[in-house]
Amino acid sequence: MTAPIVLEARGLVKRFGHVTALDGTDFELRAGEVLAVIGDNGAGKSSLIKALSGAIVPDEGAIFLDGLAVTFKSPMDARRAGIETVYQDLAVAPAMTIAENLFLGRELRRAGVLGSVFRMLDHQRMIREARTLLAELQIDVRSMTQAVETLSGGQRQGVAVARSAFARHVVIMDEPTAALGVKEGSMVLDLIRRVKARGLPVVLISHNMPHVFEVADRIHVARLGKRAAVLDPRHVSMSDAVAVMTGAMRPDQLATEALA
Repeated sequence: MTAPIVLEARGLVKRFGHVTALDGTDFELRAGEVLAVIGDNGAGKSSLIKALSGAIVPDEGAIFLDGLAVTFKSPMDARRAGIETVYQDLAVAPAMTIAENLFLGRELRRAGVLGSVFRMLDHQRMIREARTLLAELQIDVRSMTQAVETLSGGQRQGVAVARSAFARHVVIMDEPTAALGVKEGSMVLDLIRRVKARGLPVVLISHNMPHVFEVADRIHVARLGKRAAVLDPRHVSMSDAVAVMTGAMRPDQLATEALA
């Protein structure tokens, strides 16, 4: 039985002057899956992800979340709707603690008058919840009160991924392993699996094809501003996926079971 569609886009168009970044592209993310988005430079994958995360507003087309049409005018709109994005540059605050980074923009206030009137933050509760979340995701750090700038690259990416685990609907990860070594990259792939195990579907944008084939349930191929194909990594080779991505092979040349 096919899982229901959680996040969908139909006919998205985005123009930047004379350049058409999205040319009527479609997109479907199903419940409980890791959907990889691949594409050559200029294929439109970044513009697609920005539209889905509220960073840009498409000129045409529609976006649906759980079957309901939504309009995101900013990343905060997408976040309020339950879509969290982990960007390639991490977007963490290095001088702040791990707990402060996890709750950045969603700080917990103390109960009663202290929180409602004096707007005092509940630091101890945020530390406890941060510790629980990182333990659940098996992210090994010394203390929730240490500054993020003291962490390794993989640990910093772990904090960014942990922050996305607050999502209610969808997690989007933009090149999460791009600047990491082999060991830290493998750690992030494990994190993606754990986020999925929490019941959250994941959109993974990546140029790293071995990583894509290691964790993806389906592969969305972007080309020339459109969706060229959706592939099943269990039935398509890495070289054929690259060929479709670059235009060296048409999707209809693939075996039927390769198309997801």
